[in-house]
Amino acid sequence: MAERRILNGNAAIAEAIRQINPDVVAAYPITPSTAIVEHIAKFVADGLMTTEFVTPESEHSAMSMCIGSSAAGARVFTATASQGLALMFEMLYIASSLRLPIVAGIANRALSAPINIHGDHSDTMGARDSGWIQIYSENSQEAYDNVIQAFRIGEHKDVSTPVMVTMDGFILSHAVQDMLVEEDEKVKAFVGEREPLYNILDVDHPITVGPIDFTDYYFEHKRSQFVGMENAPKVILEVAEEFKKEFGREYGFFELYKMDDAEVAIILLGSTAGTAKEVVDELREKGKKVGLVKVRVYRPFPAKELADVLTNLKAVAVLDRAASPGAVGGPLFTDIRASLYEYEKRPIIVDYIYGLGGRDIAPKHIAEVYERLEKIAATGERGELIGYINLRE
Repeated sequence: MAERRILNGNAAIAEAIRQINPDVVAAYPITPSTAIVEHIAKFVADGLMTTEFVTPESEHSAMSMCIGSSAAGARVFTATASQGLALMFEMLYIASSLRLPIVAGIANRALSAPINIHGDHSDTMGARDSGWIQIYSENSQEAYDNVIQAFRIGEHKDVSTPVMVTMDGFILSHAVQDMLVEEDEKVKAFVGEREPLYNILDVDHPITVGPIDFTDYYFEHKRSQFVGMENAPKVILEVAEEFKKEFGREYGFFELYKMDDAEVAIILLGSTAGTAKEVVDELREKGKKVGLVKVRVYRPFPAKELADVLTNLKAVAVLDRAASPGAVGGPLFTDIRASLYEYEKRPIIVDYIYGLGGRDIAPKHIAEVYERLEKIAATGERGELIGYINLRE
């Protein structure tokens, strides 16, 4: 039977990795993801894992080691955050271009400057076009479950693409929560064994990896690399369905909360969904037709599926925990807005930037957004397109 335990997000991810027991873990510690690596190191030292645990001199080197190991057929995991992910940036593109199903646990943290160790989505949003699948977690349970599913998704022969599983730094990485840890053997059986598309150590079937590729074939090769991402949505849902059958918890591209008859809704990523759900419940008790859409899979972006949900609403607010300076709104907002473009019937949409550097977002802030959405729905007047929550102007 599953065991109910009190774990923070770092420990939850590490527990999943202990159960999966990948061939290689190469990681360089950085706050607030350090404890993931510490837990794994202890598991290996205590003989609870047979994983080859490698401690490189930087995050760039860590991802380089992951790439080499994965290309040799190994199942590979790493963990990082913020500046560490930024230092990996060169290698992120190489990992995805080589179609290597590396899994990375990311404890979201603000990017400098100024130096800040607290959680926002600047780091993973900066990597959103690097060719990695991105899955966001609301709580420790989801972080654990998402890591287990990530190996199945990334290693599927039709996908063969690296996967980031994210959780909000400190808010989830260090806050303990009640959750279920499944039996070791069930997790191992669910994940199965990796069957790599190629192995650079297979001397009987030699291949060339990472050659120079100029104007003659670079375009074609890049196009072929997108196929894994294009195949991912189908596999993500298949894996989620199998996970539900085995462990009883349901996942999809996104979660709909009180959306059946909603007239206005907030759309967001990550841990803030927990706060927003409480506000939705309070407003529902007052007769307000409000709802929430929590996006779980951000890359590949489920544009049509989200649009099918949102087109019947009167007004929508997107909450972005990252900014795109010079763009028309935050990253999630621009994707949501673009997904609605082809539809004649679509809601009035506004964007809010919030929580940068770990700034608190309280229930009253969420309630104020819903209050504005109700006014927009009643009057049809949008007002300011982009706003800021809990900011001293």
